[in-house]
Amino acid sequence: MSNFRPFDRDTGYLLPPSVDEWLPQKHLARFVVEVIAGLDLSALSRSYRGTGSAFYHPALLLGVLVYGYATGVFSSRKLERATYDSVAFRFIAANDHPDHDTIAAFRRRFLPQIEALFVQVLLLAREMGVLKLGTVGLDGTRVHANASRHSALSYDHAGKLEAQLQAEVADLMAKAEAADQVDIPDGMSIPDELARREERLSRLAEHGRRSRPARRNASNGSRQIIRRNSRHGTPRQRPPARSPRAGSRSHRWRRRCPRIRSI
Repeated sequence: MSNFRPFDRDTGYLLPPSVDEWLPQKHLARFVVEVIAGLDLSALSRSYRGTGSAFYHPALLLGVLVYGYATGVFSSRKLERATYDSVAFRFIAANDHPDHDTIAAFRRRFLPQIEALFVQVLLLAREMGVLKLGTVGLDGTRVHANASRHSALSYDHAGKLEAQLQAEVADLMAKAEAADQVDIPDGMSIPDELARREERLSRLAEHGRRSRPARRNASNGSRQIIRRNSRHGTPRQRPPARSPRAGSRSHRWRRRCPRIRSI
């Protein structure tokens, strides 16, 4: 008898879940959120009017962009999906789900400010000893190749490093814009008419009823072929013809008529 761990997708939590408990303390997403919390985002916040529907906070959207671009997720659609699929993105978005249009519009509207803030995040991370933020290297390898070891901490070296990070951030933003221009379905969504669970189950049951006779006919046909082959034998299963035994009538006749046998 099999012994499996029980699982249940329908029972709700007895207490409201906390996204803070789902992520390890050393996770990069926590670091990104904490660094952005210390940045001055007033220039972004003042750009929103106080009327109409509520907006997503710039710190939330900036965190999604910084963590996403630093880990190689550039498409706004994929960032939106990640707020559902990824625990790290759920933590950054506080279990909220900004849509891809909101994410793309935020990046395009505040592109210069976002680039400058992104560079600040990278510089702060490097000052705290982080040598790599996702896929973005912070050790200044390209700068060290052109600078002497005695000027590693010089102002000139720091300026070169900042320029390098600015170029890398600009490249990340260009990749994000290019990914948004190519709107290709990723195959992770089902059609709209199957979005409701009840409709999916009904369609699956209907498909099962229609395909059951075809499976039954195919199964019966397979049984008949197996039964016929077992009765008569397939060409590969038939035993080879045996040569006549010595002393038999056909054997004596073949010995008397060697010419006919050769033919």
